[in-house]
Amino acid sequence: MQPRTPRLFIGLAFGLAALSAVAAPLRVLYFTKSSGFEHSVVKWTEGKPSYSENVLTALGAKHGIEFTFSKDGSLFSKDYLAQFDALMFYTSGDLTSTGTDGHPGITNPGLHALFDYVAAGGGFVGLHACSDTFHTHERGGGNNQRRLPRYRSYGEGGDPYARMLGGEFIRHGPQQVAKATVTDPKFPGFGEAGAELNVNEEWYTLKDFAPDLHVLLVMQTAGMEGTDYARPPYPLAWARPHGQGRVAYNAMGHRDDVWDSAYFQAMVVGMLQWAAGRIEADLTPNLTAVAPGHATLQAPPPEMKQ
Repeated sequence: MQPRTPRLFIGLAFGLAALSAVAAPLRVLYFTKSSGFEHSVVKWTEGKPSYSENVLTALGAKHGIEFTFSKDGSLFSKDYLAQFDALMFYTSGDLTSTGTDGHPGITNPGLHALFDYVAAGGGFVGLHACSDTFHTHERGGGNNQRRLPRYRSYGEGGDPYARMLGGEFIRHGPQQVAKATVTDPKFPGFGEAGAELNVNEEWYTLKDFAPDLHVLLVMQTAGMEGTDYARPPYPLAWARPHGQGRVAYNAMGHRDDVWDSAYFQAMVVGMLQWAAGRIEADLTPNLTAVAPGHATLQAPPPEMKQ
């Protein structure tokens, strides 16, 4: 007869295994390649980490997140991406091109690996200029100067990247203090902001919202400066399923002081934890309920290049 393992030992072993699983660090690739405009918060100067990377390093130490910082698109492959629990993009332009920052672009197989990673169950978080990436009908360079098509909605005909993200950037007006309302304070990290934000930021205008969005922030356009905001309120942050994966986006994150704020840091950590499957959240689609005029876009400025 084989000796029996004491129940106490079995329980302890399972308990330690569970504790180990919970305590395992969340592995995140923070990808900041700028094939178009390069924002100061993601720029490497003399080989030093960017402003946002310094903030994330501190957040990672506090919340058990291991960040890998990269601008090298040539690394993208199925095996490379499989190392990470979630990807976080702060990018711009056509990432298959070298573009502004001079770092290697994503190869076509690498781009397919990205889409497959998310559809198969990976987590994806986008910040700010992530929506100013892979514009519909703008492949083949950085931020294309022929921007009039950005003022049209393409629906299912949009770029596969924009469809995965759930929306696409149009333009922004002058930086200003404006109001964004929190539509789901129960979503991880979004309760920190309270019912609304009134802060100075570079506010993006967006379009082609996926109908299954669970909207987290709504841009309240009334009284804003600039014709870019002459439109009804529209989503500014959201979460959605994509295949078996989880996608979250927040259009904020242009300014250093936004990155320094407790509310934005809480949002970033919460979105990452949700996208990686560490926390569950309600994903009931609410696009038409919280932003019924979302499909009405602003008119292009008269000087817009044809």
